[in-house]
Amino acid sequence: MQTDEEIMAGITAGDQRSFAEAVRMHARPIAFYAYRMLGNQSEAEDIAQETFLRLWTQASRWQPGKAALSTWLHRIAHNLCIDFLRKNKPALASELSDDLIDDQATAEETLNSEAQQNMLHVALGRLPERQRSALVLTHYQGLSNREVADMLAITVDALESLLARARRSLKTYCQAADQRPATNGGRHEQ
Repeated sequence: MQTDEEIMAGITAGDQRSFAEAVRMHARPIAFYAYRMLGNQSEAEDIAQETFLRLWTQASRWQPGKAALSTWLHRIAHNLCIDFLRKNKPALASELSDDLIDDQATAEETLNSEAQQNMLHVALGRLPERQRSALVLTHYQGLSNREVADMLAITVDALESLLARARRSLKTYCQAADQRPATNGGRHEQ
């Protein structure tokens, strides 16, 4: 297995095997991160592809020792997700609301854990971008607080504050969703 430095030196030199190794190692976590940020598999795949296209075309910008390759790729994906959300946020917010109604309509027919996963997915989508990013990167991607703070260009203390606010918001949203009365054929009112 090659080191980050070896992989990036190869990619900078145009070595397709090094690029393939980077994709093999990082494609799944990058696509998963994009999916958690966007809530749409197709858009997440597009973001992942664009991330690796930028890896290929901008490999010389990576600075060894400043950030791990994984952190650098997540930063690229993060920026692409934020750009996408800013351009498409009204449509995305509407989609998330429709998804919530659809998910709640079938919640009685599925396991409670599935309904909770759906609620969490919608709640994540309603968080401000920075809170969502911080939460997804630390809890779902398993990156350290230091890596995430570097990626978001904030201090570790600021990240921890961001995470605390995100957790409070999720808890508040989920509690409110649980307390909504069931109407309209089992659907929750909004």
